[in-house]
Amino acid sequence: MLTTDSSGFLRRSLLSNATFSLITGVCFTVAPSPISSLIGLEMPVILVGIGVSLLVFAAGLILNARREIVNQTEAWIAVLLDTIWVVGSAVVIVAGVLSTTGNWIVVFVAEIVLTFAFLQFLGLRKMKRVVTAR
Repeated sequence: MLTTDSSGFLRRSLLSNATFSLITGVCFTVAPSPISSLIGLEMPVILVGIGVSLLVFAAGLILNARREIVNQTEAWIAVLLDTIWVVGSAVVIVAGVLSTTGNWIVVFVAEIVLTFAFLQFLGLRKMKRVVTAR
């Protein structure tokens, strides 16, 4: 029996998320002070920590998307982590630790992250094994 992996949509979703996470992680790591000033964050070192975490997250997404068979458990973890990011964004906004500009940027980024979570969820739902006879 031949098993066909139908994970193309999920792979593209994971790689898109990885690209956004990689770009954001590099920006946070390379330019924490100007970004902190823009968003009203008093401790730029927080962005460095978030940036490094995003780089690790992006690497995991890329590794999973490039596998011969996408690891569905890891893809679900990505959906969960993206969802946690969105909830955490809401907590940051409610806590009032950022400037108005910072809050808007957090909302914008959270919408992008939520979109990735949704696309990955759809990709997982579409992913199925098609079994054909030889």
